[in-house]
Amino acid sequence: MLNGSMIPRSVRRVFDQRSEPREESETQSAVLELRGRKHVVRLVNMSAGGAMVIFPMMPHIGEEVRLHLLGRSHVTAHVRWVRDGRIGVSFAEPLE
Repeated sequence: MLNGSMIPRSVRRVFDQRSEPREESETQSAVLELRGRKHVVRLVNMSAGGAMVIFPMMPHIGEEVRLHLLGRSHVTAHVRWVRDGRIGVSFAEPLE
């Protein structure tokens, strides 16, 4: 069970073990809702199952967020990692 504390990653990922292809999208903006507040963020990349966004705050691992994507309704997601002003989220339901 996650208790909300940060899990530091001391070693960079050597192999890309992600099963889904990522679509690079650093020019696309989105709105990330965290703890009742909305923040404009930039998408770095996105797949059907998750996204990486540039976000200077430090949300807790496992914390629920909503991501409002251009041309779509909001998507519920959970924070999976936080590092160097970027966060990775996994979507509760895969995008179509």
